[in-house]
Amino acid sequence: MEDDDDCPPLAVELPPRVPSPPEQSPSDASPVGITVITGYLGAGKSTLVNYILNEQHGKRIAVILNEFGEEIGVERAMINEGQGGALIEEWVELANGCVCCSVKHSLVQALEQLVQRKDRMDHILLETTGLADPAPLVSVLWLDDQLESSIVLDSIITVIDAKNFRVQIDEHKNSSSFPEAFHQIAFADVVILNKIDLVEDSLEDLEKHIRDVNALVTVVRSVRCQVDLNEVFNRQAYGAKNSSHLQELLDYSKSVPPSRRHDNSISTLCIYEQDSVNLAKVESWLEDLLWEKKSIMDIYRCKGILYIHDSDQVHTLQGLSVLMSDFALMQAVREVYEVVPARKWSETESRMNKIVVIGRNLDINVLQDSFSGCKS
Repeated sequence: MEDDDDCPPLAVELPPRVPSPPEQSPSDASPVGITVITGYLGAGKSTLVNYILNEQHGKRIAVILNEFGEEIGVERAMINEGQGGALIEEWVELANGCVCCSVKHSLVQALEQLVQRKDRMDHILLETTGLADPAPLVSVLWLDDQLESSIVLDSIITVIDAKNFRVQIDEHKNSSSFPEAFHQIAFADVVILNKIDLVEDSLEDLEKHIRDVNALVTVVRSVRCQVDLNEVFNRQAYGAKNSSHLQELLDYSKSVPPSRRHDNSISTLCIYEQDSVNLAKVESWLEDLLWEKKSIMDIYRCKGILYIHDSDQVHTLQGLSVLMSDFALMQAVREVYEVVPARKWSETESRMNKIVVIGRNLDINVLQDSFSGCKS
């Protein structure tokens, strides 16, 4: 690009910098996980939040509502406007050591206040009422310097009204446009298919439509959003610790047939490459795909495993010297991506690159051919 200032940001989750890791105080606490909850109005987002708060899970949870005026069924935070439009927040104490706040303006400010509290929370729920595209939130959570070491994005959960989802599917079939619910599915790590007690259709058919959009997503069925909380907490969908689960998802995606190559709908495609790849070429490939937008493809998410050539050598990522592993995880949400050195390949594993791309107007031939150019 001609002007580096115009480039979208790069998020890189790094191992210790070379030659020595930074010193950390023994008192330094691990980051608090944050779960983003999205979905159509009436799907059951607030029902899910209330259910979590009232369950006996022993966790102190902070709930943030990012649109003023939303009821969560317990107590509502008081909002006042400060001088110059600054946000003055009041955190409302709930049962079980939980807290709640409504955010009308600055989400970053709310999160910064939260992590500075003496009564440390175990987990954060961010209910994104009315927000169709969670991608801007992901950018904030990945890139904000003040939040980087204190908060880690755990997962994006989308709640779907199973009864009305069929109507959205039918409307979508003969239209070049698509309901925003499909956007939310594309970005989700977990979809809670709620209100299944009101559905007469085959639930398997509804789940197929969900996985046609996002083959990586975990679908959880529910009535009144009563779900196993293990499906909500500690998903680690964006970290290097959960590489085995990502491997299972990628293997599953291989069994999902590709959608029509030039269909206007959102779909999932899988890229495979046996040979090792050059990290710098992969970065250039991602930047062309996500930033330059040289084709009609609109990429929402990428997720995959990389087989890196020249591992155990120092590479430069975003101006930092990094000791790279030959097994790396790659994540991208809209225009922000990260590469996470994870571990070594085991002797029994078949080494190869596996990438799932979720987006609109995807072309498997273009994606496969262009990624093949990353070979070392």
